[in-house]
Amino acid sequence: MDINDLKPNKGKKLVVATDDGNYARYPIKTHLITKDDNLKDVMDKYVKPYLQEGDGIFISEKIVAISQGRCFDLDEIHPGWWAKFLVNFVTKSPYGIGLGSPYTMQIAIEDIGLPRILLGCLCAAVTKPFGIKGVFYNVVGTRARAIDGPCPETIPPYNHCAKLAPLEPDKVCKELAEHTGCYVVILDANDLGLEVLGKSTDEITLHKARQMFGDNPLDQDDQQTPIAIARKVEVEAE
Repeated sequence: MDINDLKPNKGKKLVVATDDGNYARYPIKTHLITKDDNLKDVMDKYVKPYLQEGDGIFISEKIVAISQGRCFDLDEIHPGWWAKFLVNFVTKSPYGIGLGSPYTMQIAIEDIGLPRILLGCLCAAVTKPFGIKGVFYNVVGTRARAIDGPCPETIPPYNHCAKLAPLEPDKVCKELAEHTGCYVVILDANDLGLEVLGKSTDEITLHKARQMFGDNPLDQDDQQTPIAIARKVEVEAE
């Protein structure tokens, strides 16, 4: 297989510049990942044929969570009083539901615990008048930031699901890195920003990951490209 056959998603660049040089990001199209999939098998089928020494594998956190059974149909979720109450104080974003739904708030409460959610809300309320942002997630943790709900552009059946953050993302990255021979990074990315949830090497800092994937070249809708190979190249950034 020729990696040059892999084309960037519409409106995205293949090559970007970083402080460490230029990188090509090759999106990998897969089948629709489900809880019955093993990510090592996914690597074998779709990614390994293109790899060479020094490559990096960047994975959307969504398929990691899905493969771990941490994605739930809305009909399986039953929001309680606290979920319905707390959702009224969530700032809505055009780039994802986040905790702005009783369904996502409910699974957050079940996964993280109501006391910690309430503590995060209290700290955010106290600091908000001073213009301090992000306090809720600093208190509650990045697992809450990665929780998301359905949107119309998502591929069915996940357009009717709410998703938790993946479990033990660093461990997943290290296992996949050992399996593939390349470093692995799990990203939570959208058009608003990017966070690193897990990585197999400390050489990929948050700053470098944002330079490499901050434009969200995987996209998050119906492209079905939840994985990308990153390769350092000599060609100029686009």
